Amino acid sequence: MTKSLKELINKAENTHNLTKKEIVKLLAYNEINQEIFQAADRVREKYVGNEVHLRGLIEFSNICSKNCFYCGLRRDNKNIKRYKLEPEIIIDFAGKAASYGYKTFVMQSGEGNIYPLDEMLYIISEIKKFDVAITLSIGEKTEEEYKAYKNAGANRFLLRIETTDKELYKKFHPDMNYENRINCLKTIKKLGYETGTGCLIGLPGQTLESLADDILFFKELGADMVGVGPFIPNEDTPLSNAKTEEFELAVKVMALTRLLLPDINIPATTAMETLNPQGRLIALQSGANVVMPNVTEGEYRALYKLYPGKICINDTPAHCRGCITGKIQSIGRTVSKEYGFRKKIMDSI
Repeated sequence: MTKSLKELINKAENTHNLTKKEIVKLLAYNEINQEIFQAADRVREKYVGNEVHLRGLIEFSNICSKNCFYCGLRRDNKNIKRYKLEPEIIIDFAGKAASYGYKTFVMQSGEGNIYPLDEMLYIISEIKKFDVAITLSIGEKTEEEYKAYKNAGANRFLLRIETTDKELYKKFHPDMNYENRINCLKTIKKLGYETGTGCLIGLPGQTLESLADDILFFKELGADMVGVGPFIPNEDTPLSNAKTEEFELAVKVMALTRLLLPDINIPATTAMETLNPQGRLIALQSGANVVMPNVTEGEYRALYKLYPGKICINDTPAHCRGCITGKIQSIGRTVSKEYGFRKKIMDSI
């Protein structure tokens, strides 16, 4: 069995293709986890190099119109203090972070019509003046809105699917439509954004087969960036009592994603470090090449409570910049000074 599993890892490393059945087989056996992680690390080094891209995360509103069962920002959570940053404060946060050397930002909020279109366009255009790349993570919008954001200067759009299992999606996303989510991703791709998505690992009822489908979906979509993180139950959600501790499985899904999409950008997610003190470094040594330090200031870090135990909520952006740089250097990697766009090498494969 071990020999056949190693042959599958070798196939993934060299051809960047696996069938669903083969992915499930690798997910099912933990004896070969280290071999998968090492293969993903080799592929990461070969295709995207040893530089780590830092993306400054600005969490500019925790207001959300959606009611996802796993998320602390869900509409029906009454135990959270809501906030919406004024445009000038958002721009100020970005300006300060740019002075620390960040070349790219992830602008993240809850979903819904939190900011009027003209206000969002103003924020985007002002932040672009700092000579940075901008990723938006603000949910489902119309094609016209996506187009307007791009024209204002947005470069990337992150819209997580969380699970491609339609039954699970329907169960955990009341008032949302799976097909609409997919169509939004296709629209984002069509408009020329670098397209990001991702999934949660450890949702109740999730199977290895559905995780394999997630990975194959990322490949079929042609995603430019994929975030994989462990599901961490939040006490203020319907899944508060769910039992999960899927750190290693999350790293494994991330590593297999690297093997099948060798030249994309993959973050070492903050949630991994919530479960394991070395989580982001382990991820960086298992296929990841991006870290997203929080550059939001003040109380807002703690108020953007997707899940409990979120790290670094009492740190300053300056401290986070120094801390993560030190960690990256401790494993022999360097911090990139570039914008971090995907360099497509896989078009011919």
